[in-house]
Amino acid sequence: MATKRSIFEEVGQGTSRPVAAVGGIARAQRGARGAIRVWLMILFVLVVVMIAVGGLTRLTDSGLSITEWKPVTGALPPMSAQDWQAEFDRYRAIPEYQLQNKGMSLEAFKAIYWWEWGHRQLGRVIGLVWAIGFLGFLVTRRLPAGWTGRLLLPGVLIALQGGIGWWMVSSGVTGGQTGTALDVASYRLALHLGMAFVILGLVAWSVFLLGRSEADLLQARRIREGRLFGLSTGLMHFAFLQILLGALVAGIDAGRAFPTWPDMNGQFFPAEAFYVPGRPVWAAFFENAGLVQFIHRMSGYGVLGFGLVVWWRGRGSAHQMTRRAFDMVGAMLVVQILIGIATVLSAASPHVAITHQFGAVVLWVLILRARCLSGYPVAGSIRKGTA
Repeated sequence: MATKRSIFEEVGQGTSRPVAAVGGIARAQRGARGAIRVWLMILFVLVVVMIAVGGLTRLTDSGLSITEWKPVTGALPPMSAQDWQAEFDRYRAIPEYQLQNKGMSLEAFKAIYWWEWGHRQLGRVIGLVWAIGFLGFLVTRRLPAGWTGRLLLPGVLIALQGGIGWWMVSSGVTGGQTGTALDVASYRLALHLGMAFVILGLVAWSVFLLGRSEADLLQARRIREGRLFGLSTGLMHFAFLQILLGALVAGIDAGRAFPTWPDMNGQFFPAEAFYVPGRPVWAAFFENAGLVQFIHRMSGYGVLGFGLVVWWRGRGSAHQMTRRAFDMVGAMLVVQILIGIATVLSAASPHVAITHQFGAVVLWVLILRARCLSGYPVAGSIRKGTA
C-alpha cells in the first residue's frame, strides 16, 4: 500500500538517487599513463643504444658479416665449428672480402660477426619490448583514450625498419650495380638511420605528453606560443636533414677524406666534386666524398645559424621552462658543431665519430622537448619563482 505524502513534501525528498562519481570521465581517458610512460622510456633507451651500436657496426666495417636475412632463426648464432665455417664461407663470397679483406682469419671474422649479430639481436629485442607492452596495455584496456594509434605507429615503423635494414645490407652483399661496391648504398644507410630517428622522436614525444594529464595539456594548448612552435618545427626538420646528410658521409667514409678545417685540404670547395668514375653527375651527391662532406659541412653551419635564431626567439618566451629548454638546444648546437669539427680533424676516429652521432641524438631530443614546451607551455608561478 502506497504511503501518503504531505502536500508540503518536495518532489524527490526521501528517495535515494545515485551520485555521479567526480572525475569519472577523466579517469577513463587517463588510462595507465604512468606505466605506459615507463614502458616507452625503456623503449627509448633501447633505440638510443641501437643507434650507437649501429654506428659502431658501420665504423668497424661489420655490417656485411652476416649475408642472409633470417628474422626468426637468425636469432641463434653459429653453434659449432662447422656452422662458423659455413658462415665465413658465405662472407668470403661477397666483394667486401674479395676486394678488401682477402686473407682475413676466421677469428677476425668472428669479431665483426658479433657486432652485426648484436645489432640485429637488439633490433629483435626492441620489437619484442614494443609488442609485449602494446599488447599488454591493449588487452587489459589500459590505453588512454585516443592513444591506440599513436602507440601502434612506432611498432609498425620498427617492423618496417627491419626490412629497410636488410634492403640496406643487401646492397653491399651483392656489390651494387657494378658488383664491386665494398659498402652498403649510402642513400639506403641514410634511410635506415633516418627511420631510427623518426622512431626515437615518436617515442620521445609520447613520453613528453604522457608526463602530463590530459586536462593539463588541454589548458596548455590555449597558451601555445604558435610562432615559437613553428620555428622549432623548422629547426626539427633542418636537424633531421643534417642527420641524413651525416649518414651519407658515413656511408662512403667521406669523413676520412678531408681531415682539415675550416678548409678542405687547402680548398674551400673540393676539386672534382662532381666526378664519379663511370657514373652520371647526379651520383656525385651520394658517392663523391668531397661533395658529400662539403654539403654536410655547409648544412651544419646552416643548422647552427638558424638554431641560434630560434634559441634567441625562445629566450623571449613567457615561460621559464620553455626558455630553459631552448637554452639547452642552443648550448648543444654549439657542442655538436665542435664535436663535428673534432670528427673531421681526427679523420672520423671511431671514438670521436660515435660521440658525434650520440650528440645528434641528444640534440634531436632537446629540439623535440623545446618544441613540445612551446606547443604545450608549462605555466609558471611568480610566487614560486618559476614564471
